[in-house]
Amino acid sequence: MQVAVFEAGLSDRTLTAYAADIRAYLGHLEEADVASPNDVLREDILDHMGGMIAAGLSPRSVTRHLSAIRRFHRFLLDEGLAERNPAEGFDSPRLARTLPHVLTGEEIERLLAAPDGAPENSVRDAAMLEVFYSCGLRISELAGLPMRDVSLEESSVRVRGKGAKVRMVPLGDRARRRIQAWLRMRAEGPVKDATLFLSHRGRRMNRCSVWAVVKHHARAANLQQNVTPHMLRHSFATHLLDNGADLRAVQEMLGHSDISTTQIYTHVSVERLTQAHKRFHPRA
Repeated sequence: MQVAVFEAGLSDRTLTAYAADIRAYLGHLEEADVASPNDVLREDILDHMGGMIAAGLSPRSVTRHLSAIRRFHRFLLDEGLAERNPAEGFDSPRLARTLPHVLTGEEIERLLAAPDGAPENSVRDAAMLEVFYSCGLRISELAGLPMRDVSLEESSVRVRGKGAKVRMVPLGDRARRRIQAWLRMRAEGPVKDATLFLSHRGRRMNRCSVWAVVKHHARAANLQQNVTPHMLRHSFATHLLDNGADLRAVQEMLGHSDISTTQIYTHVSVERLTQAHKRFHPRA
């Protein structure tokens, strides 16, 4: 995504720092296959900031980084280069201290069961949610997942992730059955794209459409959290580690090039254990 440089009446030193922050941010968006300012979602920003936190940046640096991103998107909106500002409303100090939010096992079950009560697109949506949680995919990876990269016989998915890196991720049995049901329905409708999941017109779904599916069923499941597709990825990783999965294996399934990015989920697990200890231990 190429954009113009903006002026904000800041000092040369601050502008230099902001420029470096924006270059890093644009690199993240490029790896996430975000081609236009209008395609940027709030979760793209949260994903990038989570990576900064996992890399060990100080709260002050994270706050400055977010400030640059907020100014950048405000500039795009003011100049008519974007239709909206996805960074509007972020709380810098709170974000710098926040670990990834995850759903509990019970909340996951409620979310995955939600499409069963909705007639329109329910089979497709159920398969999408199962694949999100079963494989820990990014939203762009799921939206662009080709049919040829899904092997029901081997119960695996070939994922083409950031930096054109390819990884193999196991496909859970429930997800496999949901996909089988969707494929039968998919074959009966219009098919105008080779991706696994299609809109009702038979075309590839964009990132915003996928995001809307998750939000719709989260509301139907009466989940109190602001559920996003990336939260399912966070939950996938955290639940694996909670149940004894090897950190390196989780790193490979998530497609992280640096294990320090994956280690943030160990912090989430430790925090969950600490909260459970304080709540239930008689001498906590």
